[in-house]
Amino acid sequence: MSPFSIAILAFSMSADACAAAMARGVATKPSLSAAIKGGLVFGVVETLTPLVGWAFGLAASNYIASVDHWVAFALLCIVGGKMALEAIDRFGVADGDVEGGLAGGGTLTLILTAVATSIDAAAVGVTLALVSVNIVSVALAIGLTTFVLATAGMMIGRRFGAKFGPVVEVIGGVGLIAIGTAILLDHTGVLS
Repeated sequence: MSPFSIAILAFSMSADACAAAMARGVATKPSLSAAIKGGLVFGVVETLTPLVGWAFGLAASNYIASVDHWVAFALLCIVGGKMALEAIDRFGVADGDVEGGLAGGGTLTLILTAVATSIDAAAVGVTLALVSVNIVSVALAIGLTTFVLATAGMMIGRRFGAKFGPVVEVIGGVGLIAIGTAILLDHTGVLS
């Protein structure tokens, strides 16, 4: 996986956390230190979930080796498509309604929001077990990107509202679909 693909993947996996963080920023009006704490929670969870998914994918890889590129393509398209479609559904939603009840609240709510937005990272982790990739580097890239974007998202949400969250998620979803398509085309020899 090229550094460019890793960057797209890291951004894509961070998009829903950034959107949720924007909604949290609208609801809680956090200080910079609270935004950093929130970003750290999102970043740590987003670092761990691809590792968990990768472990499951690695265990299953021997059973699906002949169709692994199709599995990777399907998973990334499903996750990316779901992310983009859900974001499109939220266009025009009032600031206070974004991400429902998980937008505000205390530390437990923050952790639950981080876990909820990282489920897709576990599915992508399964995909990463099927391609040649340094999972630790990718997980750290996803975690760091999520930390930065979630922290920024909380501060943006505090200041400007959650209007930009759906746009970020659509871009992230399209990025995942593009990565899945590139894996499929590369594995079938079209990109060779």
